[in-house]
Amino acid sequence: MSIKITEECINCGACEPECPNNAIYEGGVEWAIADGTSVKGSFVTMEGNVINADEKFAPVSVDTYFIVPNKCTECQGFHEEPQCAAVCPVDCCVPDEMYEETVDELMAKKDKLHL
Repeated sequence: MSIKITEECINCGACEPECPNNAIYEGGVEWAIADGTSVKGSFVTMEGNVINADEKFAPVSVDTYFIVPNKCTECQGFHEEPQCAAVCPVDCCVPDEMYEETVDELMAKKDKLHL
């Protein structure tokens, strides 16, 4: 399951540098799969869409930090727990029930992002 940041976010920014996949962005910032990963060229999203890894997308949130589900691996293969949740002072980094994934799927996603 991907992690999401709830509306309780106080925009402290503690989570962003902790993410090994660069999946966390400040509110209002455009994002790309290539940001902080080794992905180049075409990338197949979890929904099965083929996109250019460098393509910029609209922010998921304008007011608070957000996590891009296609880049979140719950820190599998890097840490024992999601680091965003571990450092969040208001506990607003929680599992995103919209994106349920097994550990094997999360590890496959990690391998796809970090060639």
